[in-house]
Parts: sequence; structure tokens; C-alpha cells
Amino acid sequence: MHAVLKHANGSGKIFSIDSNARLTTWQDVLTNKRGKKLEEFIIGNHLHIANEENCNTFQTPRGASNIDVTIFNNTAIKYLQDWAGYDGESCSDHNII
Repeated sequence: MHAVLKHANGSGKIFSIDSNARLTTWQDVLTNKRGKKLEEFIIGNHLHIANEENCNTFQTPRGASNIDVTIFNNTAIKYLQDWAGYDGESCSDHNII
């Protein structure tokens, strides 16, 4: 991801990531090590989190969580004004963002 950020220097960047990272910062109920590492990357690269409260990105009969995260830079903020998750049917256990 560092290479992508460097290559796209100065342009808008939006990443929707199947991160398997859990962090209360993006509205999950718990934090894991992967979540902390990703949070450090986000902060260190001056990125922002688009995930909103009460919008699970992953659902199975066993439970739901926010292991997918959308991050963006200042240049891309104008494109993320209506970020939302869609909980309708899809071909995956991940919700459509």
C-alpha cells in the first residue's frame, strides 16, 4: 500500500479493504492486533476512515463485524460524502459498500 500511495502522490485516494482488522475506531465492537497496525498506517499516512456507526461490513449467521474498512486522503473527501453500506443480498458474506 505504501507503493500505491507514493505512485498516486497528489491525487485522490480511496481504498476499500477486506482487512480482517477490527478496531473500535471504525465502529467495530473490539480491537485486534491487525486493527492497531492498520490504524498506525492510517495515522502515519494522514488518511481518514469513512466507515460509519451501525453499518456492519461483514455478516454471517454467527455474527457481524466491521472487518472491512474504507480509507481516503484529503483530496478524495469530496467523493465520500454519501458513504454507506448496503445490507441487501450479495454473493459474499461481506456487505456491499
